[in-house]
Amino acid sequence: MDKIAVLIPCYNEAKTIEKVVKDYKRVLPEATIYVYDNNSKDRTDELARKSGAVVNYEYRQGKGNVIRTMFREIDAECYLMIDGDDTYPSESARMMCELVLKKRADMVVGDRLSSTYFKENKRPFHNFGNRIVRWLINVLFKNGIKDIMTGYRAFSYEFVKSFPVLSKGFEIETEMTIHAVDKNFKIVEVPVTYRDRPEGSVSKLNTYKDGMKVLKTIASLFKEYKPLLFFSIFSILFFALALILGIPVVIEYFKTKLVLKFPTLIVACIFMVLAMLSFATGIILDVVAKKHKQLFELYLNTLYRSR
Repeated sequence: MDKIAVLIPCYNEAKTIEKVVKDYKRVLPEATIYVYDNNSKDRTDELARKSGAVVNYEYRQGKGNVIRTMFREIDAECYLMIDGDDTYPSESARMMCELVLKKRADMVVGDRLSSTYFKENKRPFHNFGNRIVRWLINVLFKNGIKDIMTGYRAFSYEFVKSFPVLSKGFEIETEMTIHAVDKNFKIVEVPVTYRDRPEGSVSKLNTYKDGMKVLKTIASLFKEYKPLLFFSIFSILFFALALILGIPVVIEYFKTKLVLKFPTLIVACIFMVLAMLSFATGIILDVVAKKHKQLFELYLNTLYRSR
């Protein structure tokens, strides 16, 4: 088992990978640096190997797929995940790893948004998307994490081996954050400086396509982790529609003793049934979610004992 494993998922990062590997070898000389090449068409793997990294391959396209394979194949006391695009400062690496090694954190978040991100990042829609995602997760999951989508993180062994990676692409960071919050892992944020990609290095993140995937992931995980609240929202919506449609019909009945708008009454009754079904669904799934949390805690106990 490595003491520190530096994980670098890469896709066409020949422009920067050599510098990134050397920088992290300098600040973490005891660490093993793993570069997982994700079908690069340039010399990313060759340059990484030349710089002293252990190079492996993941042929299923997508950052989530790469992280899944890394987490399965590598055993370490501390994992440091970074991008291969030279946008994160190596100077923060030692502090982030020490927080994990000293058991003060299960996930350390390299917070870009509190420092230089909005000034350095030249893509305004990325800035807007980061703000939206941060607001949504902080409201829905009741936490105050400042940078949800950063790719600069450190993890404990227990977090890595208990994290079920479901995402295939760039929504993986959002999934990590929600999982850590929901399962009550120790989270520490460290402000880090951010620099934009060097000239000639191109971002693989599609603002609109990947942004929609992130929002879809948030909605899906909200439903799975907080089903009572999720389905209660729909229950309240259906109940309100039932009242809006049904109350005028009831008032008219008491005045005339006649029901003149049977279609409206039927639709109102359907909405009322949907409201009750949604609420009942939320209660049932909430029990399932709580039982899953109990089983997860027992699984964490076995992980601690196995080390």
